Amino acid sequence: MTDFSAPLRLRLDEDALLSNWHWLKGRGGAPACGAAVKANGYGLGAAEVMRRLLKAGCRDFFVSNWAEAMALESLLAEGVSLSVLHGVREEDMAVALASRARPVLCTEKQIARWKAADGGPCDVMVDTGMNRLGLDWRGDVAGQIAGLTIVTLLSHLVSADEDTPLSQDQLERFIRVRGSVTAARYSLANSAGICLGTAYGFDMTRPGLALYGGVPRGEAVGHIRQVVFPETQVLQRRRVRAGDAIGYNATHVAAADMEIAVLNLGYADGYLRGFSGRGSMWAGQVHLPVVGRVSMDLTAVDVSTLPDVAEGDWLAVDYALDEAAAISGLSQYELLTGLGARFDRLWD
Repeated sequence: MTDFSAPLRLRLDEDALLSNWHWLKGRGGAPACGAAVKANGYGLGAAEVMRRLLKAGCRDFFVSNWAEAMALESLLAEGVSLSVLHGVREEDMAVALASRARPVLCTEKQIARWKAADGGPCDVMVDTGMNRLGLDWRGDVAGQIAGLTIVTLLSHLVSADEDTPLSQDQLERFIRVRGSVTAARYSLANSAGICLGTAYGFDMTRPGLALYGGVPRGEAVGHIRQVVFPETQVLQRRRVRAGDAIGYNATHVAAADMEIAVLNLGYADGYLRGFSGRGSMWAGQVHLPVVGRVSMDLTAVDVSTLPDVAEGDWLAVDYALDEAAAISGLSQYELLTGLGARFDRLWD
């Protein structure tokens, strides 16, 4: 059987990933710098990301649910910590009790469930303003968690990527809760929170987006490197006559005769319709604009200036996260986590 490859690939830069983690660790001012590897490592492949960060010295990892935790269980050697941010449902209990991963308990029912099962060490989430998951910081948190052995008490910043008083408010609220709750360590800062300064670091930071090349705040510009480089293969080159339309709903009509390349890439791969008529590819140093509407599996680009681009050639997707977010209207998180399973993931 011959080797098989997909017509889509992600070139993943290990040096950039590790450089980003080291910068975030130094910037955070905390004894430990963890890593969020939920959503399949933000689309890069959670196990491969975790293996590389383990070699760099990272020991604390975070996923969203127990299916994600089970996929990483084999990497949990002595001294390696994996926390499940969504806590533990009744349906998760058998897996959770047998796992070396810990639940981040975030509701009173989860706490009662864990206590009743004598579940052992756990983490706890306190809500300091997100109104998403966690115990309300204004309540009797100490009373609610009495009897638990808490490894990490966490909270999550709402809008650290913006300059807003709420981040300082959350910091003060978390400090207040910390004063009444005994835990082995405390953690507040995500990627953007790390950029706010060492006051947000506590005992451990939990970067996600910036590890993978996202720029959460201006302080990270010039320090965070792009990790993900999507590439797509040309399926067909064709001539379009003046007056003919390209793609669904005829959103692009050729003003003059032109040449296009039809690419193996579409919104099923995470290259969403926001890039229609706005995105671009690169052939070497030559910029190739997307023409017409992005469809499920196909995208067209103008190659009129490049007579040598042909079927089977590879083009680089213009995917610098901050710039691609501005062009498409998507967040940097969506751009990463939406990258589909049809890409081959190739680490340099």
